[in-house]
Amino acid sequence: MDENRILSQEEINELLAKSLSNQNESELLTQEEIDTLGEIGNISIGTSATTLYTLLRNRVTITTPNVTITTIEELQKKFPIPFIAVMVDYTEGLEGSTILIIKEDDAKIIADLMMGGDGSNTDVELDELRLSAVGEAMNQMMGSSATSLSTLLKKNINISPPKLKRINFSDEVLQSYFKKTEKIVRVSFQMEVGQLIKSQIMILMSIPFAKKLVNELVQTSISESSSKDAEVKNTENLSLTKSQKQKPLTEKSNKVDVKPIELEDFEERESAGRKSSLDLIMDVPLEISVELGRTVKKIKEILEIGPGSIIELEKMAGEPVDILVNGKRIARGEVVVIDESFGVRITEILNSIEKIDYIQ
Repeated sequence: MDENRILSQEEINELLAKSLSNQNESELLTQEEIDTLGEIGNISIGTSATTLYTLLRNRVTITTPNVTITTIEELQKKFPIPFIAVMVDYTEGLEGSTILIIKEDDAKIIADLMMGGDGSNTDVELDELRLSAVGEAMNQMMGSSATSLSTLLKKNINISPPKLKRINFSDEVLQSYFKKTEKIVRVSFQMEVGQLIKSQIMILMSIPFAKKLVNELVQTSISESSSKDAEVKNTENLSLTKSQKQKPLTEKSNKVDVKPIELEDFEERESAGRKSSLDLIMDVPLEISVELGRTVKKIKEILEIGPGSIIELEKMAGEPVDILVNGKRIARGEVVVIDESFGVRITEILNSIEKIDYIQ
């Protein structure tokens, strides 16, 4: 090739396109970062199921998240219908924003449940009152998520009150967060609320913010590991110093003690590896609740309830109560009295098959 030859405009454009492509690829997430984001989403959003269960009075299940790279332009083609966007800004601990996307029909069901209905009154517009009800549910949900994230990252994390808006993905509101062709992270969850909702929700965030989340978790893990190593080393040094002080300085002390070789137990090493991987979530709080029974009443009947009223439950007297963790039944038991407090004695642990059948 002639070094003095001038490049044509097409060749220049091709080189620029390759350079830009390489730059974009370097800005995307690695598989390890994607997996880590999935774990963060699983812990932070998963714990929100308990909060929604309390607010909506229905069992809430949120599945393991799926993390992908997309653009607003691609989402516009896949999801042309309007959505409800919940904008969340981090005010402490993290710098950035995320957007939670839920379907408009799902938001109507949540609004009806929040306002005391049974979730069937959805043939209405999402007016200011109903949007406010949805906003309260989302505020509690994202607040619970921020609390779990604080525990996970070992730092205070606060968010601003979420802002709700009815949008589609071509809406200019999103332009202040993401450009139309900008690569962004989409974390998708399958959410079920009783028999009323079974659909997808998603969280959108910029790639720099996603990388920041991953880096924060990695740094927290390294810091914890270093602290534990330092504690072990200090304990060993203290033991060694104490031993040296107690050992008499005699000629016999020069004698070399010969001990048999102790080979490392690989099973213990593997077990320790599994334990360390669980350390990241050991401090995440889970809510245990006991369900005595349920019943369904009309609004008219509820308004007639007063002191002395008796509400008959579906369960028979003496029947075991259900024990739930984050809204999922894991065991059954019987109510007992400990001093002046109520308690539950576990009588049965659900096996894996029963748990799967209950969740489904």
